[in-house]
Amino acid sequence: MLVRKLFLTSNLRQFVAPILARKMSTSTDDVIFQDVGDKGVITLNRPKALNALNLSMVNKLHSKLTEWECEKSLVIIKGAGGKAFCAGGDVKSVALAGMKGEKLGHSFFKQEYKTDGLIGTYKVPYVALIDGIVMGGGVGLSVHGPYRVATERSVFAMPETQIGLFPDVGGSYFLPRLRGKLGLFLALTGYRLKGADIYKAGIATHYVDSKDLEALECDLLKCQNVNGIDTTLKRYSVKDTGEFCLEPMMKDINQWFSGGSVEDIVTNLKKNGCTFAQEIVHLLGKMSPTSMKVTMKQLECGSKMTLEECLQMEYRIAVNCLANKDFYEGVRALLIDKDQKPKWNPATLPEVSSDLVESHFAKLPEDQELRHKL
Repeated sequence: MLVRKLFLTSNLRQFVAPILARKMSTSTDDVIFQDVGDKGVITLNRPKALNALNLSMVNKLHSKLTEWECEKSLVIIKGAGGKAFCAGGDVKSVALAGMKGEKLGHSFFKQEYKTDGLIGTYKVPYVALIDGIVMGGGVGLSVHGPYRVATERSVFAMPETQIGLFPDVGGSYFLPRLRGKLGLFLALTGYRLKGADIYKAGIATHYVDSKDLEALECDLLKCQNVNGIDTTLKRYSVKDTGEFCLEPMMKDINQWFSGGSVEDIVTNLKKNGCTFAQEIVHLLGKMSPTSMKVTMKQLECGSKMTLEECLQMEYRIAVNCLANKDFYEGVRALLIDKDQKPKWNPATLPEVSSDLVESHFAKLPEDQELRHKL
């Protein structure tokens, strides 16, 4: 059932053992940075929180990536614990701070998006080993780089409409560039893709067996140039991964999600009698109406923008979400009280005015706008 699918080696040790004694952080840090000669290895290190990003982590990541861009010939990023690369941002902390009138969310989103933009323009080969859960902020740390390696344990989703947010971290850039209406479908529904389907969707660039990850990392650290990286990743890649899980439905998805508005999409789905369409209708009925309309406009705009322009737009949207109630209500219902019964305001799609949607895209005061490294 669709609803059930939605939402929610010893050689390497020998190779890096001398490096571990010189690593720049301790195992208690939320991010571990390792110097491996002219290579750098980043480990997101909050396994109990599924490596969810907080302000401390994004500050460290942006600083070190900026430093390494001038020093390294390769950067590898991975997650600790075996369950997740990164399950997203720590939105619960952001929401709780916002409820107290604090500005944690403004600082977090700005630094997170600046880091995503840095990755998207990085001058050094950047390999993200997206083993396990990769959602939200974890997508931002991976999808904009040239190499994204999924495994059979990988789980991808952008579930932000369920908490009154929108698919950020550059979602407005990469989602509309997926084939057909797949990106819009993923953005509005939060549909989960698993394993090789992340590769077949075009989100990952390579697909390997998780048991080979340590050996792959070891061999990548020996590469001398981009050709070596490409050859190594190709050697480890699984060749036959079968048909994309949504392939039988792609023609219908493209038709349903070609509506000019979210209301049109829902109407298209309701006209179809198949179980798949009706389950999507049921699912969309749970999402924030405002978030869905903002998301649709966001992807329409982003399809014509650069990554840097998309992230600047997304920061404006994020700041305006922090000033509205749906984000706090969504986090309350899903992550705090966990009653799964958000009371959205407005409560229905027709009640969400075009003025409300447009207000999320309003420019910020000049000194508050997101600025990238150029």
